[in-house]
Amino acid sequence: MLENKSPFLDTLFRLRKDECITIFADIKKISPKEEQEAADYFETEFEKERLEFLSDHILFDKEAAVWAAKILYHSVQLYLIRENTEKDLSKLIPEFKGQFTLSSKLSADLSLRFLPQIIISLKNVDSEDPLIVLLENILKQFHYSGIEIELHLENLNWEEELKDKTYRKLYLERIVENKVYRLAEIPYINQLLTAEFGWYKDTFWKELKKNKE
Repeated sequence: MLENKSPFLDTLFRLRKDECITIFADIKKISPKEEQEAADYFETEFEKERLEFLSDHILFDKEAAVWAAKILYHSVQLYLIRENTEKDLSKLIPEFKGQFTLSSKLSADLSLRFLPQIIISLKNVDSEDPLIVLLENILKQFHYSGIEIELHLENLNWEEELKDKTYRKLYLERIVENKVYRLAEIPYINQLLTAEFGWYKDTFWKELKKNKE
């Protein structure tokens, strides 16, 4: 649907469909029309994914989805196009100005879930790259999308963070899917996982140790 229409839309479509990217000659400005097309596309994708968590109280957040899409596009292009971009990094990778809600977290996740791999690639090239810090700061706020990498979330109140049962279910599933031990061994999360697994723990994650009471 979006293929070949613009660098912005092409990047989003290829990443989500084929997990591959196209590097363009320079970073093109994103038009309002492209933003609207991206919003329409992600709303469709959001509705598809909502079938998995079966919750009608979580609505699509257009603002968060478009913001995250632009972050993803700029991050991908900045991976190789860095000439004369240093002064523009904060403009290309802005902070989220909307409300932090479950809807915004899950809508943004449609794009932000790809950031961990971009960060890993950036670190392999230059671990001191200032872009890494900007992206990690975003994922500290949207850490559901950054489960795969170490984000230093020691001060997070996990009981408060995971109080919504739908979000809690999705978060635990992603931890298990990626076998993230550093999160699974957090006492509260370990307790939740143990309860979820029940007698079938060894089937789901044999190597995970249960915290002692």
